[in-house]
Amino acid sequence: MTDKPNPSSAVVSAEDLRRQMLETQLADMEKEDKLRERKREELAKFTDDFFNKHVGPQEQSLIRNVVARAVKDGKMEALVYTFPSDFCSDSGRAINSADPDWPQTLQGKAKELYDRFKEVAQPQGYRLKAMVINFPGGVPGDIGFYLNWEPPAA
Repeated sequence: MTDKPNPSSAVVSAEDLRRQMLETQLADMEKEDKLRERKREELAKFTDDFFNKHVGPQEQSLIRNVVARAVKDGKMEALVYTFPSDFCSDSGRAINSADPDWPQTLQGKAKELYDRFKEVAQPQGYRLKAMVINFPGGVPGDIGFYLNWEPPAA
């Protein structure tokens, strides 16, 4: 004689399912909290570096590599540096509106890179264009510096 399985023993209670769902939601919230905290820490580190340190050899090398790759790909321009528009004294408004005085709003490493461009690269025939490259929530997000080496228009 075979024992019949108890049909109620295989069924998980509704309370157990709700508890499992709640545990899953809590675990997901913890993951999101950790990710937000890591992003905050990364931004704090980037901000400190941007405002308190100088452009180092590693960043200079990276810019040279980006330009070399663009040349190899047959391009005449390359995005060589990005930073949050909030790092400009006017949150990027002058750059967004193409105000000729936009360089005066630069701070930190962006100002240092611009000053180096004016001193070293511009006399060699390079041009630098700054523009807002994204608009999260409809407001200026990141600023991009584009280095250009096209021949002058005739």
